[in-house]
Amino acid sequence: MDELLVEFKSESKDLISELMTILEDLEDDPGKVKDLENYGQIVDRIMGGAKSLAMAVDDSETLNRIGTYAELCKAVGYKGSQIEGNEEFANIVIALLLDATEMLEQMVVTLGTDQQKDIKQHLNQTFLDRLTWVSDQFAEGTRASVAIQGKGEKVPEAQKQVQIDDLLAQLGLT
Repeated sequence: MDELLVEFKSESKDLISELMTILEDLEDDPGKVKDLENYGQIVDRIMGGAKSLAMAVDDSETLNRIGTYAELCKAVGYKGSQIEGNEEFANIVIALLLDATEMLEQMVVTLGTDQQKDIKQHLNQTFLDRLTWVSDQFAEGTRASVAIQGKGEKVPEAQKQVQIDDLLAQLGLT
């Protein structure tokens, strides 16, 4: 296996461990849902690594899909970090991200091996239905990226991240 791919997998596994710790802590205290912003920043590193590495290897399709899937996790994480006064919904988002992060881990672990699967084999219809439902619950204008505006300022259209439905379409899942 290519040295860059080995390094990507190793770094990603460490980052996924950090992501799982954040989510497990939030399971115990969903009131700290703002910590999902940190989740978004960490999963963004996996996204960037996968998309960058995809430009340097011959078989880039799987890496691009991992990058897009990580971007999807990032969007849900950032949107989830803005949940206020709705602990039940926060718990649902946290549980969804736990499942999503476990699937991301499987994608990374099997990358470049005989067990490597197409992304559609990792994501079952129940998960996709949950993701769509959660996406529909977020308020219009909920940002899908790190906060760049002052509190209470509306994020300009040009600075909004790609939305969840668009990412699912990029993965060929809609």
